[in-house]
Amino acid sequence: MSWLYLIGAITLEIIGTISMKMSNGFTRPVPSILMIVCYLLAFTSLNFSLKQINVSVAYAIWSGVGTAAIAVIGYYFFSESMSWIKVVSILLIILGVIGLNLQGGSHESRPAEVTPQSIDTAASPVTAEDASTTI
Repeated sequence: MSWLYLIGAITLEIIGTISMKMSNGFTRPVPSILMIVCYLLAFTSLNFSLKQINVSVAYAIWSGVGTAAIAVIGYYFFSESMSWIKVVSILLIILGVIGLNLQGGSHESRPAEVTPQSIDTAASPVTAEDASTTI
């Protein structure tokens, strides 16, 4: 289910970014509102995906796939330029996403271990002397 949330977050981020382009600097109300709604839902969906996917993997996939998709959409629908450097960079992003997926990025949620020592440490106040020794 977490991967579906991540796919939803990516899709909403792409729609939000296209809406941002179409809002023409917030001068067009419908695309402006759509952009805000899509980004809020994208971050919400990304947050739900983090229950089972490591943040480093989920965020890299979310931003990488979104960036690559927007570059391609920009080329085909907004007449943006496409150079060999952009093409190679997009391919590297895709290879990175594949690598992250092959490495595995899921984790099992588990509660933090609470011990008497951890409670004492968390409850003790930090003094100026403590702060100076940690720097």
